[in-house]
Amino acid sequence: MKKAWLLLIGVLSTLNIYAADKPNILWITSEDNSISWISCYRSVNTKTPNIDKLATEGFRYLNCFDNAAVCAPTRYTWLTGMHAISCGTQEMRSKCNIPKDIVYYNKQLQKAGYFTINCSKTDYNLSSQDNPMQYWNFQGNAYPAPWRKCKKGLPFFTVLNIGESHESRAFGNTKDPRTKEMKLHPYHPDIPEMRETYAIYAKAVENMDRLVGKAVAELKKDGLYEDTIIIYNSDHGGVLPRSKRFLYSSGVHCPLIVRIPEKWKHLYPNGKKPGETVDRIVSFIDMPKTWISLAGGDVPDIYQGRIFLGPDTDPDKEYHFSWRGRADARFDCVRMVRNERFAYHKNYAPFAPAGQFLQYMHYMKATGAWEKYHKAGKTDEVTGRFFEPRVSEELYDNDKDFHNIHNLIGKKEHKKILAKLKAEMRRQQLACFDSGLLPEKIRNARAAKHNMTVYEMVRDPEIYPLEKYLDAADLALARDKTYLNTFIKNLTDDDIGMQYWAVVGLLLLEKDAAPAIDALKKIHEIAIEKRLPYLAPYSAWAIFKADKEGGENLLYKMLENQFEDKDLANVLDWMGKESLPLLRRYTSVKMLSGHMTSDVIRRSGVPHIDAHRTPAIPASAFPNGLKGEYFKEIDCKGDIVLTRTDKNIDFNWSGKLPEGLSKKDFSVRWSGKLKSTESGKHIIAASCDVSATLLIDGKPLLEGNQRKDISHIELEAGKEVDILIKHNEKRGRKAHTKLMWLLPSALKVKDF
Repeated sequence: MKKAWLLLIGVLSTLNIYAADKPNILWITSEDNSISWISCYRSVNTKTPNIDKLATEGFRYLNCFDNAAVCAPTRYTWLTGMHAISCGTQEMRSKCNIPKDIVYYNKQLQKAGYFTINCSKTDYNLSSQDNPMQYWNFQGNAYPAPWRKCKKGLPFFTVLNIGESHESRAFGNTKDPRTKEMKLHPYHPDIPEMRETYAIYAKAVENMDRLVGKAVAELKKDGLYEDTIIIYNSDHGGVLPRSKRFLYSSGVHCPLIVRIPEKWKHLYPNGKKPGETVDRIVSFIDMPKTWISLAGGDVPDIYQGRIFLGPDTDPDKEYHFSWRGRADARFDCVRMVRNERFAYHKNYAPFAPAGQFLQYMHYMKATGAWEKYHKAGKTDEVTGRFFEPRVSEELYDNDKDFHNIHNLIGKKEHKKILAKLKAEMRRQQLACFDSGLLPEKIRNARAAKHNMTVYEMVRDPEIYPLEKYLDAADLALARDKTYLNTFIKNLTDDDIGMQYWAVVGLLLLEKDAAPAIDALKKIHEIAIEKRLPYLAPYSAWAIFKADKEGGENLLYKMLENQFEDKDLANVLDWMGKESLPLLRRYTSVKMLSGHMTSDVIRRSGVPHIDAHRTPAIPASAFPNGLKGEYFKEIDCKGDIVLTRTDKNIDFNWSGKLPEGLSKKDFSVRWSGKLKSTESGKHIIAASCDVSATLLIDGKPLLEGNQRKDISHIELEAGKEVDILIKHNEKRGRKAHTKLMWLLPSALKVKDF
């Protein structure tokens, strides 16, 4: 018994040593706000007194940058201390498998004796047998003082995530009187919806600041203020369109404030006193190493950042490195490297506008209004650039041009700094094994073929020859026709990565790629046959740019067969007005459904019948209603269990069916007269489960399993025609049917 007591005393003593000798760490993160929205960083639209107060007592970092500009890849970087592009997790919701030797920072904090609390930072963008959530001693909602969940006697490391400044808080409407006072970024047009969204978001940021103040007040209330290092920063920039998700300053330049109590002043930044600013470049990749170091833990050798605080502080760095991959369903690939002043951007997918459609971003009134304003021809060179294809390279002087408007590429006076930044970007890409030189689907397929994680694959130069890909990409982005023969040769390379960059190079050459059309057709055929992603639509688009008719036919064939729907949909969207003839051709014979291509067509304004959105032909078109005969067997066989008059055909039998019918097998036959109010060509279609047959004046228009196809018919205004429709339901599916049409007036459209 005595030994047991001695052991318990020893354990408690150890816990008390941790509590006494190690600082508590409170890491407050806010979502989606750049320095432009924090008043101590000279925000012109918001007041954030609580954050400002922390800055007067702590250290305000002037050059803190996110590596990803969007949440999930950023959180992966924080969790693992590794660039997401080093592991294949840079795309949103990639859920990429990672190897076991990746070490989570919260695990290292636990090993250092800390009680780890997460309230509540999740969505780490990974798939692993080693679940990172197990390394939080407490995980959940415990606002405003989650440290109270800490086990007595242990120092705590607490993540307190505040979502009040998240992008979603900028949705909706407002009557905020400050709308007229908002000062807009120069790349935003001065339209009411933009001002309104600014005002909504400004209020959200101020609410976020209030919650920061509440957390600090609770810490003081608990007597822990002078025992706790407080860190405040946002999880990336934002949130108005062209900030979050993008590597411009508004997307990556983030606030960072660190308050260190006097009892821990040996951890102060070198030569600095509380209330002062720090010029040192801090990247988000540096934070996991720094937090573990401050906790006295062991920093994993594979971590890629630098320690920027405490006794183990690493030397300052000259450059920061950022990257961007797919956001939601929209493909992109951008790299950026910068020093304190200049930023160099390389667009590896310049054929795609920066402002390509993202559904979530368009939930903000400002985004859709801005796009509409642009399509109406009202934007200028600055406010309209967001929606246009990009150049391959951009260079910005952030001291003079924080909003990154004036591209300095090609200016002689910046030739030396450009060369330095380009060399540094390549060095960074090689150092962290940049996985993005193969597009996501190709990369993942190759890793699976070799039974590897992407992390492992990109570290094998035999399987992933990064330097070779970097060189091939540079040739493609140069848009130089002297490389034409190189591209043609690389189309026959055994490596699909080299084929991909050859196709991109020819795509960017546009009409100058005409001599490569035959070679492009061959790679297109191979891509179709082998179901290769990216290559099929990109090669067809490259042909289109050099030979419009030939490329249009290839794209239409893919559209008709719905080949790799997302890849093709992206191309059709990027084509803008040039895709309208293709889309009209498609919607004249096909009904839209739930595919991404259908979303592109809906947004294009091309007339179409949509199975879910187009209303049924109204009852007024059936002067005497329709005689409905309901059979308990398919193909209108067997007994008629019900005869009635239906006003039109628009049924969803997810509820109770008429008595005597079963969802598993039944059929209906409707007959009557159809009358239009317009003369001319009509498009008519039936959405049903499982099949429908339509005859007008005895002529078959839809036959058998026609749930997607549509038909054309000439009708005369006011003239009645005979109509007969048969519907089959079987195999226990969800029973529904709807008959729809487009009137001639709806088919007359103008290009937007």
